[in-house]
Amino acid sequence: MCGITGWIAYDQDLTTARDTLDAMTRTMACRGPDASGTWLDTHAALGHRRLAVIDIEGGAQPMRVEHDGRTLLATTYSGEVYNYRELRAELESRGHTFRTSSDTEVVLHAHLEWGEDATERLNGMYAFALWDPRTEELLLVRDRMGIKPLYYHPTPDGVLFGSEPKAILAHPAVRPTVDAEGLAELVAFTKTPGHAVYKGMYELPPGHTLRVRRQGLTLRRYWALEAREHTDDLRTTVHRIRELLDDIVTRQLIADVPLCTLLSGGLDSSAITALAAKGLADAGHGPVRSFSVDFTGYTEHFTPDTLRSTPDGPYAHTLAGHVHADHSDIVLDTAALMDPAHRAAVLTARDVPLGLGDGDTSLYLLFKAVREQSTVALSGESADEIFGGYRWFHTPESVHAGTFPWLAPGGIDHFSGRGEGRAALLDGDLLTKLDVPGYQEARYREALAEVPRLPGETGLERRMREIGHLHLTRFVQYLLDRKDRASMAVGLEVRVPFCDHRLVEYVFNTPWAMKTFDGREKSLLRAATRDLLPPEIADRLKSPYPSTQDPRYNAALRTELGRLLADPDAPARPLLDTATATASLAEGGGSRYRTATELALGLDTWLRRYGVTLEL
Repeated sequence: MCGITGWIAYDQDLTTARDTLDAMTRTMACRGPDASGTWLDTHAALGHRRLAVIDIEGGAQPMRVEHDGRTLLATTYSGEVYNYRELRAELESRGHTFRTSSDTEVVLHAHLEWGEDATERLNGMYAFALWDPRTEELLLVRDRMGIKPLYYHPTPDGVLFGSEPKAILAHPAVRPTVDAEGLAELVAFTKTPGHAVYKGMYELPPGHTLRVRRQGLTLRRYWALEAREHTDDLRTTVHRIRELLDDIVTRQLIADVPLCTLLSGGLDSSAITALAAKGLADAGHGPVRSFSVDFTGYTEHFTPDTLRSTPDGPYAHTLAGHVHADHSDIVLDTAALMDPAHRAAVLTARDVPLGLGDGDTSLYLLFKAVREQSTVALSGESADEIFGGYRWFHTPESVHAGTFPWLAPGGIDHFSGRGEGRAALLDGDLLTKLDVPGYQEARYREALAEVPRLPGETGLERRMREIGHLHLTRFVQYLLDRKDRASMAVGLEVRVPFCDHRLVEYVFNTPWAMKTFDGREKSLLRAATRDLLPPEIADRLKSPYPSTQDPRYNAALRTELGRLLADPDAPARPLLDTATATASLAEGGGSRYRTATELALGLDTWLRRYGVTLEL
C-alpha cells in the first residue's frame, strides 16, 4: 500500500536536501515496512516507503519512465489500481513497453499516454504524485472516494506533501499550529473536505488533482457524484448490484501476499467474506481467512444498548462455518485497551485526537494481530453509507432535523456536542470562541449546496438523496480515514470493495423507495447477497463496530482524567471545565462522560507529543 512524501521548491536546489527528505520519508515507515526509496531532482524530492503487495521484486519506488537516459516522468505512489491489467494491455497495444508487473508502472505509462485524463480510467484506491522534469510540474492525485489519504502544505516557492500530516510536520519549516477553526473542525465531527486541522495544511479532497507549477497551485475536481435517472426495475437493480459485487470482489482478491477478510457477522462484512470465499473457490484457491475482534467476556455478559442489540461473536462464527472460512477471533482485554503505548500508537497513527477511545485502540490492535498472518484484508466498510444502513436514515427526527443526521436527535448523541457529548468537558469560554454549533451549521449548508438533484425531485426522495450525499462525502470520510490510519500503522493494507465508484454511482441514484423495498435497512444489499448467507445473518439488525462494556474501562478512564486534572502543567488542562471534569470523576461506574473523557485525554497526549501551538 505504501506511504509517500515529497517536496517541490522552485527557488532551491533540492539535490542537497537528502537529510530533510529522509526525515520526511522515515515518518512513513509504518505504512511501508518492506523498503525505502528516495529520488532527488533539482526542484523535486520524492520519498517512498513500500508495503509490497503486487510484483514483490519489481515494484520498487520512486519509479521512473526514461527514454535515452532522460527521465520523462517520476512517481511516488500509494494504493492499488484494480484494473491495471486491462490498462496495461491497452497501453501495450499503443506501443508502450513495461519492465515490471506492477500497477505503479501502469499508472506512469497511463499518464504519459493520456495526461491528466488518465485519472478517469483508474479503478481503485490510490494517492500519488507525478513529477514531470520536462515541464517542472507536479501532479497530486487522490482516488474518487478518498480511500487513501493525501495532504499538502503550500510554501512560498512550491509545496510539501505526504500520505499523512506527520510527513509534512517533519519538515523544519513547518510547525504544528492549530487555530480556532482547526480546533472547531476537530470537535465538531463534520469532516470538511480539504480541511487538515493544522494551520497552513490541506487534505487533497477525494476525486481531485492538484497541479503545482512555478506560477502556483491549481485544484481540479475530476469526479463527483451526479444525479441520474434510475430506469432499472427492482429485479434488474438487484441483479446489477450482485453483478458489480462479484466483479469488484474478484478484482480485489488479486495479491502476491496473504489475504483475508474482516468479519463482524453483520450483513456487510459477511457479504464480502462470502463473496471472497466464492471468488477464491472459483479460482481454485481457498479457504478464505477471516478475523473478528472481540473483548474478554463481551459475549457472555453482553448488555443490549441503543446502538447494539446483539454481540457479534456468534454471528461471525455462524458465517465462518457457512463458508468454511479459516477463522480467528482476536480477543482484547481492558489492560490492552488502556495500555499507554497502544493509545499513543493510535494517536501517532491519526495525527489528531478524535476521542473515539477504545473504538480506535481495538481497531489498531485487531489490525496488529491480523498483520502477523496476512498483508491484505477486505473490509465491509461503507455499505451503510451507500445502502442506507444507519438507524438515523430511518428516523424522521434525524432525517428532517436540518443538520448532519448523525448529529441530530436520533443520531449519535456523543458526536453532536449536546449534553454529555464529546465537548462536555471543554471550557465554556473556549466553546463560545469555537462556536461549534455555528461551525456545524455552516459546514452543513456548504455540504447541502453540493448535492446534485434531478429535475422535479421532491419530498422524501429529494431529502434522502441529500442524506445519502452527506454520508458519501462527509461521514464516510471519518471511517475511511480511521480504517486507513489504524491499518497502515501496522503495515496492513485494507481494501474496501463497497467503495468501488461504479457501485457507489449506481446505488446513489437508486430511489429510496427501492433501497427500502422490504421495509428495512439495506434492502438491496440483502437481496443481492441473500443466496450466499445463512438466514440469521441476512436478517440480522444493524449493529455498529463493538465497544467494550467492561466497567473497568470507564474506571481506568476516570483515573487517567484525575491524573490530568492533578497536573498543573498538563497542556490540556486550560482547555477543560475543571469543575465539570472533577464532578465527572464521581459518577461511579456510569459512562455519561466517556466520550468527553476520551477527547480530553487525547487532546492532552496530542499537545504533549506533537508540541502543538494553539492560536485561539
